[in-house]
Amino acid sequence: MPIPPFFPEPNAVTEAIAVFSRPSAPRRLAAALLLTGLCAALLAAPPARAAAEAGVSPAPARRAEIIRMVRQDCGSCHGMTFKGGLGPALTPEALAGKPMESLAATVFYGRKGTPMPPWSSMLSEAEATWVVQQLMRGFPDSGN
Repeated sequence: MPIPPFFPEPNAVTEAIAVFSRPSAPRRLAAALLLTGLCAALLAAPPARAAAEAGVSPAPARRAEIIRMVRQDCGSCHGMTFKGGLGPALTPEALAGKPMESLAATVFYGRKGTPMPPWSSMLSEAEATWVVQQLMRGFPDSGN
């Protein structure tokens, strides 16, 4: 299930606006279709919470890999106990009240202008949602 970014990529919007502002009618039509497609994609994408609530979980071997990766890679910035470091704390208390969709999008897409990288090359969208779900519960110590 795709995780909809809360804001479309700035470059896509900038390009669409630039194309739309040119006098050519076909270009205006193309830009209008692009903007319509972006809006439709954002509205049609099911929320990440649905995957988490449906109990989607990685297979045991993959789950162990993800747990190790999160403990090592995420822990290097967020603290090995997730109580904060370069990045903010990722404890259940720190994440309480934050929308799961937003957190999953941050994991998957990263945060431009910050040290938070996108993990889309290492995790699927469903896995990013699973990671957030686990962080909100208290991240497991091992893959068992």
